[in-house]
Amino acid sequence: MQTNPERQKQFEEQDRRIQENLKKIRHRIVVFSGKGGVGKTTVAVNLAFALMKADKKTGLLDADITGPNVLKMAGITGQPFMDGQNQILPMQKEGLQVISMAAMLPEDQPVIWRGPLRSGAISQFLADVIWGDLDYLLADLPPGTGDEVLTAAQRMRPQMAIVVTTPQEVSLLDCKRAVTMAKKLNVPNIGVIENMAGLICPHCEKTIDIFGKGGGERMAKEMDVRFLGKIPMELATREGGDTGEPPVLTRPESGSARAFLSIAEAIGKILK
Repeated sequence: MQTNPERQKQFEEQDRRIQENLKKIRHRIVVFSGKGGVGKTTVAVNLAFALMKADKKTGLLDADITGPNVLKMAGITGQPFMDGQNQILPMQKEGLQVISMAAMLPEDQPVIWRGPLRSGAISQFLADVIWGDLDYLLADLPPGTGDEVLTAAQRMRPQMAIVVTTPQEVSLLDCKRAVTMAKKLNVPNIGVIENMAGLICPHCEKTIDIFGKGGGERMAKEMDVRFLGKIPMELATREGGDTGEPPVLTRPESGSARAFLSIAEAIGKILK
């Protein structure tokens, strides 16, 4: 059984490796939400590719250890490689560097881990993945305000937290909790994205406000944080998530792709 000093020494060594990695990354961003089902991973994946299209070297860490969907939505298959020093080489698509627990498990294998193990996996991804020189590293966190969010905030030291919500009141309530958590963690820049902000009819192109309208923007103003923008609901976005064809890459003319590109531009102005 390890003694506390031994565990502390291991923690300090891992933290040293994390800090060495972070020195090569200009900006760190965490993407999270107060509740599930708001399209957080869709936002994270498309924002990452939008930043790449702006000629920014970008990495995406899938920090949702028990429900990793980044690889599926990004259209990435295979497994990461290990170098001779047991460091992990991230997977790539269109230059985007990605790491996810999904690449290390059979598709139907659940990750039945308690909080400390999930947090430990995130720390290992930060310490042992060869991210290299990046302009941005985005972490797609699980929903809620639990262990993984704390671990990412404490060890990544993000300069920005992006909280994803829908216009629906129940989502806005949980989003407020997520914003409050980001404030308590002293993240210097906090932004809200309103996803599913109206369904664009594929026939008449009119907008149908299925979940309400403008709630995310009002909430951001109420909480005194930035409102980064709205993402409309489009069939192409849902289909792209299933087929691994993000609209930012495959349908740049779509309303959702234009919204993601606009938000990426806004992020670039905030994090100079």
